[in-house]
Amino acid sequence: MKENMLDVLMYLFDHVFDADMEVEADQDILTDELEAAGFDKGEIDKAFDWLEDLRMAEGRAEGVRAQTVGSLRIYSEEEMQRLSADCRGFIVFMEQCGIVDAQVREMVIERALALGSHLVDLDQLKWVTLMVLCNCERDDGPPVEWLEELMLDEFTEIMH
Repeated sequence: MKENMLDVLMYLFDHVFDADMEVEADQDILTDELEAAGFDKGEIDKAFDWLEDLRMAEGRAEGVRAQTVGSLRIYSEEEMQRLSADCRGFIVFMEQCGIVDAQVREMVIERALALGSHLVDLDQLKWVTLMVLCNCERDDGPPVEWLEELMLDEFTEIMH
C-alpha cells in the first residue's frame, strides 16, 4: 500500500492532468481509482485538500506580484529547516531563469511545506514546482513539456 500524499499527487499528475479530467467533478471516481491502485483513503483525502489549497494559493500570493525583480527572499527559520540548501538553490535558479516569479515562488514554498514531511527533498520540490506551474496556466511561461523535462530529468547536474 502506498502511504505518501506526494505519491497520490504524482499519480494524479501523471494519469489525470494529462487526460484533462476535472478533479473537482470526478473526485469520487478518482478516489475509487486511487484506492484500487493501492493508495490509502487518508492520503487520498490529504492530496485532494492539497490540490484545493493549491487552487486557492494563487489568490493568497497575489500581493507578491508587485515585488521588484532582483529582490532577495529571506527564509524563515522553519523554511530553512525544512527546505534544504539544494531546494532553496533550485528555487533561486528557477527564478533567475524567469521560469517562476515572486508570486509562483511563494506558492511553491507554501505548497512544499504543506506536504507535511519534516524535510522536503529536491525531487519533491521539483514535483511541487511543476504542479504549481501547471496550475497557474500562464500564457507567458515556457511550455509544460519543456518544464517537465527540465525539472524531472537529471537536469540538476547542470546546477552544480
